[in-house]
Amino acid sequence: MTTFKFSIIATGPDPEGPDFEDAFFEAGCDDSTLSFQKGVIVLDFTRDAADFRSAVESAMKDVERAGATVKHVEPDHLVSLADIARRTNLTRAAITHFAQGQRGENFPNPVARVTTESPLWDWVEVSRWLHRRGTVGQEVIEQASVVRATNRAIMQQRQQAYGGQQGGRKSGDQMG
Repeated sequence: MTTFKFSIIATGPDPEGPDFEDAFFEAGCDDSTLSFQKGVIVLDFTRDAADFRSAVESAMKDVERAGATVKHVEPDHLVSLADIARRTNLTRAAITHFAQGQRGENFPNPVARVTTESPLWDWVEVSRWLHRRGTVGQEVIEQASVVRATNRAIMQQRQQAYGGQQGGRKSGDQMG
């Protein structure tokens, strides 16, 4: 068994309810620290499992068994340059040089907020690039891939539950 650290963001039970913490403990979340932040339930897990995917899947089932709805898993796969620096223990300057092509070639392009001062990169793509350079291990890529796939599946389920509507448009509508 290996110990994995991750967080699950959820909604559901009233944090002021008399059995709030007990419900999570009894559902199997006794390996998490439970808090209520910014309007959501945050469970910081330190879970033993054969692999990261199993750890995340079992934790999600436990959270749902407690009566909560899983919204997403963190650490998120969308990362800023500062996030990349923190996750790799490299300086922000080094990561900025990578992104600007001053150290190494073909650093992944940002995938969100591209036109802003704080774009976001896909951690799976970045970790693959860093792995080729020997900066991170294969397990980092695997964990990033699990988080991204899990969050995409959660989003897809949410969209299906709401009839494929998002932002006032049906999924088949095109922007004109």
